[in-house]
Amino acid sequence: MLKTALRNVLAHKARLLMTVLAVLLGTAFVAGTLVFTSTLSSAYEKSAVRGAQDIDVAVRLEEDSQNAAGKAVLTASTVQRLSELPGVRNANGTVTGDTALADKKGDLVGDGWSSKGGNWAEGDPRYPMEKGRGPLKGGEVALDSHTAERTGYRVGDTVRLSVAGPVRTEKVTGIFRTDDGGVAAGGSLVLFDTASAQRLFAEPGRWTGIELRAEEGVSQTALAARAEKALPTGAEAVTGKRLAKEQADSARGQMDTLRTGLLAFAGIALFVGIFLIANTFSMLVAQRTAELALMRALGASRRQVTRSVLIEALAVGLIASAGGLAAGVAIGAGLRSLLNASGQTIPDGPLVISPSTVLISLLTGVVVTVFAARMPARRAAKTPPVAAMNSVHAAAGGRSLLWRNSLGALLTAAGAVGVLAAISSKDKLLMGGGAALLVIGVFVLTPLLSRPVIAAAAPLLRPFGISGKLARRNAVRAPRRTAATASALMVGLTLVTGLTVVAGSVAQAIDKMAADSVKADYTVSMTNLRPLSPEVERTLAEQPGVTATSPLQIATAKSGDKEVRLTGVDADQIAQLAAPEFVDGSWRGFGGDKVAVDKATAEKNNWKPGSTVPVRYEDGRSDKLTVSAVYEDNAMFSGVMLDSATLAPHLRGATDQQVLVAVDGGPSDAAKERLEDALGNNPAVAVKNKEDVSDDFSSAFNLLLNMVYGLLGMAVLVAVLGVVNTLAMSVYERQQELGMLRAIGLDRRRVKRMVRLESLTISLFGGVMGVALGVFFGWAVGQLIGDSLSTYELVLPWPRLILFLFLAGVVGVLAALWPARRAARLNVLQAIKAQ
Repeated sequence: MLKTALRNVLAHKARLLMTVLAVLLGTAFVAGTLVFTSTLSSAYEKSAVRGAQDIDVAVRLEEDSQNAAGKAVLTASTVQRLSELPGVRNANGTVTGDTALADKKGDLVGDGWSSKGGNWAEGDPRYPMEKGRGPLKGGEVALDSHTAERTGYRVGDTVRLSVAGPVRTEKVTGIFRTDDGGVAAGGSLVLFDTASAQRLFAEPGRWTGIELRAEEGVSQTALAARAEKALPTGAEAVTGKRLAKEQADSARGQMDTLRTGLLAFAGIALFVGIFLIANTFSMLVAQRTAELALMRALGASRRQVTRSVLIEALAVGLIASAGGLAAGVAIGAGLRSLLNASGQTIPDGPLVISPSTVLISLLTGVVVTVFAARMPARRAAKTPPVAAMNSVHAAAGGRSLLWRNSLGALLTAAGAVGVLAAISSKDKLLMGGGAALLVIGVFVLTPLLSRPVIAAAAPLLRPFGISGKLARRNAVRAPRRTAATASALMVGLTLVTGLTVVAGSVAQAIDKMAADSVKADYTVSMTNLRPLSPEVERTLAEQPGVTATSPLQIATAKSGDKEVRLTGVDADQIAQLAAPEFVDGSWRGFGGDKVAVDKATAEKNNWKPGSTVPVRYEDGRSDKLTVSAVYEDNAMFSGVMLDSATLAPHLRGATDQQVLVAVDGGPSDAAKERLEDALGNNPAVAVKNKEDVSDDFSSAFNLLLNMVYGLLGMAVLVAVLGVVNTLAMSVYERQQELGMLRAIGLDRRRVKRMVRLESLTISLFGGVMGVALGVFFGWAVGQLIGDSLSTYELVLPWPRLILFLFLAGVVGVLAALWPARRAARLNVLQAIKAQ
């Protein structure tokens, strides 16, 4: 049986080609993802270890010990006490913060999130100077070598940078090397002299961290234990090894998230491939019914027949998986090179091909192939020998389809009930489970659904004459095959359509929110979403033509045993800049100790106009506020809204998340340019009108959708292979029939048209099912989103939905090119004699 199985693989290698390609593509996706993420993870982990190798003990603030502004509680006396501990060779205070650097064109360097600044001290081992010297006074900075290379800055050049908003002009005095992970990820690092760094990121004489280096023979653990005893409350000492491990774990966690996302799309491609594999083996088994029956008659048991088909699948899976693994390694290496070429800096390191990657890739391809072939194998073994010898093709019995349709109806109903129940209970997990059941149920029901849906296409096929009529009948006479082929497209289009519907609806909701709740002409914020310096709001308020400004400050406080969100605004001018939907009350009376509370927070705490709100700010001081109004929360305003004059004394440093600005005459290019000029054309600060905000959200959603489309393209490609495979093998099965049609007058042109229309019908059937399911899921997810986005309404992007159906049709036409050509070129006499 083993020899027979292997010979069958060799005998049908052309027919198995599409199956091999499908498994190869899915496995390559898996292997490429594992190689790429393992390589990046290893590189970042090693970079983290190198960055902490000169640190024996790091002193830092505990997360819950920081005040509202997140400032340090480590002082010069703390450094002095630590430096006097036994076993301490030296103790260096450190201070860091966000620093946005502009390149020579005025654009922001790095990705914004990892653009950092820090202090430099003479002889600092973390930052060995390659050129020049470190900064010694205000107005001087040093740049990391990666940033200097990217921007072309040299020692002696003048650079523009920003810390929390205001633009600063500094002179470059040195270029240094660093193993900082943020720089390795494509960010930038700017060093200031210590006094300037403390003034910018903390307060004079205060630090955000302290680094200790041990004397020879003193362990990191022992030194950390000694340091703990000398630290103020709220600070902790960690060993350099632990620090490196935490940074490595952080890098590994980010890679794990990326890996999980990519593997999910690889799983979709493999799931779609299951339809293709099952279809292929079903057709191969049907074509070899007489052969398998003869084996049964000669003494082969059902188990042996099943095993022979599974051995074929195993051989195909091994071949495809090996090819997929090789392709995946090439993909992983190519992605790293592509990122480097696109300007994304990645730490140096070897390509990582772990044993687990090899094992997972091979097992994935083999398991998927064998699993998909199991049902056709069992079906082959159940065919009685005598019946099989008298029938070339053994069709599924009515009882089999009855059981399938009953199961499909049950799963579909359970899935639909689960989705509707999730909408009612707001349970996301239940929503996911119900959606999965619904998709599986519809897939099981697809053979039943194919007849009425394809029959509805009869008027569209009628103008094509006999070719259209035959195409429709061919598409429905093997419902299982049609269902498996169409389902592959259905899965991909369901995901694409659902995401498109949700993204379009959210984008419109945000547009509506901006139009309804924000009256300001412009919003000003940091590009990396970090807090702005209060100086920005003061500068804007002084500009000619500016009629109103208000900071938007975010903080938290305790009210009893509950934490509440605080939003600080300018009570005198907020009415000109914002118009939230008030449920009770208005801006009248707002200010001082009178506050506005969003509806959800008010209901949660049983507050209403006139209620007293006791609060304890993050600086420890307490106050009593009075509710003057209740409003519907939105993406801009939520929680307890109060006068910034009341909140500001409890905050320190840069705390303005945004600044709202109104200008005389409304928004215009000239007004925007004046505001940008007033801020020094700062690359780290974005001045946006409502249209800009809308465009930002739209571009973000479009970028996300395009990425999803690209990743789902693999699944669509596998679905195309499935259509090609189905049609090619269908043409092979119908050689005699096609020969008879040719013999009675159906010319080659109409034969080609018949095959193309059959492919088009099957593809559009899958497209219609996918778009319908996608719209339903988009609506269902929208019901959950509506709770957190009050302006959310379902938006059906009809142009895109029509485009998806059109592309499904294009898939059908392209997939039919080779099978149609093959069908038209059959030798009539040989085809008639074919068995």
